[in-house]
Amino acid sequence: MSQPVVSIHPYFIVHPGKLEAARALQHAFVAKTKTEAKCLYYEFTCNGEVVFCREGYADAEGTLAHLANVGELLGEMLKLSDLLRLEIHGPAAEIDKLKGPLADYKPDWFVYETGLSK
Repeated sequence: MSQPVVSIHPYFIVHPGKLEAARALQHAFVAKTKTEAKCLYYEFTCNGEVVFCREGYADAEGTLAHLANVGELLGEMLKLSDLLRLEIHGPAAEIDKLKGPLADYKPDWFVYETGLSK
């Protein structure tokens, strides 16, 4: 059985007239994230003005390393958009390690219960 990942689910609503700038930032986020050993997947999807980033990490430490790595870019994204919603999903022990460092983002916390991976 494989260990469940820590996944982050941020939803951004892009300010009017800023969608192209937000799209350009997506490429910069991906380029920086490619260097992270504990990143398991990382991608952006869009629905009109809403930008979603689907991302998963091996553990809480990988999650925090990612946020440190892209902190400057995240600051730029938050100038172009508002954070609509942020969900953090993962095993209870990993979630507990993130609650303090991510408290200012006011995420919704989802604790892993059961599943499968192939």
